[in-house]
Amino acid sequence: MTSNQEKAATGRSKRATARNSDGAGARRELVEQKLFEVASELFTERGFTGTSLQDIADAMGVSRPALYYYVKSKDDILARLVEELPLRNAAQLGELRTRAGLPAAEKLRDMTRLQAMNAASAPIRLRLLDRNEHHLKGKVAKTHATGKRAVLAEFQAVVEEGIRNGEFRPVDARTAALAIIGMCNWVAWWFEPGPENPAAPVAEQIAESAVLGVAVVDERDRSNDPRQLVRQVREGIDRLERLLP
Repeated sequence: MTSNQEKAATGRSKRATARNSDGAGARRELVEQKLFEVASELFTERGFTGTSLQDIADAMGVSRPALYYYVKSKDDILARLVEELPLRNAAQLGELRTRAGLPAAEKLRDMTRLQAMNAASAPIRLRLLDRNEHHLKGKVAKTHATGKRAVLAEFQAVVEEGIRNGEFRPVDARTAALAIIGMCNWVAWWFEPGPENPAAPVAEQIAESAVLGVAVVDERDRSNDPRQLVRQVREGIDRLERLLP
C-alpha cells in the first residue's frame, strides 16, 4: 500500500470512528433523557424513598444492571437533575440579563418568559426537586442551593437595575424577584400543555405581569417623598402577591 493509500485509509477509519462515536453519543443522550423522565415520574408518584432502581428499570423495560451504564444510584439521578435545572436556568438568565444596550424592562420580560417556559417544559422534574429537596445531601445539596441563589440573584439584579435607571418603582428588589420566580415556577403545578394549549402565551402573560408589577406607570411614581415611596412599595408588593396563584 502506498503512502497516499495509507493516509486515505487512515482518514476513512477516523471518519468512521467519529460517526460511530457520534451515534453512540446520541443514543446515550436519548436513553438518559428517557431515564430521567421515567425516574422523575416515579419519584413524584411514589416518593424518592419509595422508588427503587429496579422500579425504574422495570418502567423502562430494561434490566437493572443496564441502568448502571448510565447512573450509579438514585442519588446520582437527583444530582444530575439538580445540575440540569437550577444551574442551567441561572446561566441562561445571566446571559439575558447582561445583554448590552437593552432596557431593564425588556430584560426582565425575557428572563421571566424563559423561566416560565422552562417550568412548563419540565414540570415533573421541577415538582420532583421541590418535593425532594430534603433528600439532597452534601455536594448535591450545595449545588442545588447555589443554583437557586443564582436564579434569585439574576432576577434581583435586573430589578435593581430598573430601579436605578428609573424604569421601575423603588420596590424591595428581593421581594419582587421572589414573587416573579414564584409565578414562573408555579406553572409546573397547574399548567397542562397540549396542542390547543401551548405554553408560549402563558409565559408571555406572566412576563407582562412581572414587568407591570414593578414598572413606573406615571411621573408620580418618581416621587422622593419617603411616605409616598413607602406607600408605593406596599402597593407594589400587594400587587405582586395578588398575581401569585
